[in-house]
Amino acid sequence: MDKDALCFTDGLIPAIIQDATTKEVLMMAWMNSDALDKTLETGQTHFWSRSRNQLWHKGETSGHIQKVKAMTLDCDSDTLLVEVEQVGAACHTGRRSCFFNAMTDPYKPPDGASLTPLRPLDVLCETIAARKQHPSDASYTSRLLLGNIDGLLKKVAEEAIEFILSIKNGRTEAIIHEAADLVYHFLVALGRQGISLAEVEEVLRARSFQSGLTEKQGRSTGSL
Repeated sequence: MDKDALCFTDGLIPAIIQDATTKEVLMMAWMNSDALDKTLETGQTHFWSRSRNQLWHKGETSGHIQKVKAMTLDCDSDTLLVEVEQVGAACHTGRRSCFFNAMTDPYKPPDGASLTPLRPLDVLCETIAARKQHPSDASYTSRLLLGNIDGLLKKVAEEAIEFILSIKNGRTEAIIHEAADLVYHFLVALGRQGISLAEVEEVLRARSFQSGLTEKQGRSTGSL
């Protein structure tokens, strides 16, 4: 980040803190140049306290730290958006977010709609994690998680082949359904290994900042 591009007002710049996964706005705080340097250096948020007139490390005493996943500067270069992995509560009141005092009547979404819908993949990952922690004899997911690993890997391979064949046949509906089957078994395999979808997304996020050809050339030629 080019700090010279930032527009500080009286030495400060507002930082909006957002959950990197759910996109929920957690809090707003101020950074000065030192706080920004410490945030970039440590990968955890640091702010400037106007009331105490000192630098503070978010979560230093409570343990509710914020692990920085991305930082973005707005169009006027005078506000930062900091996407984080929030550990515990962001608000000093113990709430997840500082924004809980309603000033208007709550928005009511249309029937059947959710106010803040979770992504289907997030819901699926939560279900897989729950089945892993609390297995059920009636659950196909539990059987995949607890059964022979070769059985699960065979299913992943079978679904991959069926997806490929659906692409070859060019039938859109079949492609979509086979893709869903493949993604499901892929996520179960990740869950069995204790790997989260967020970890995969983080690798994809890092790769998005460079050419795909450059990234591939940078890999070890001896790896499979």
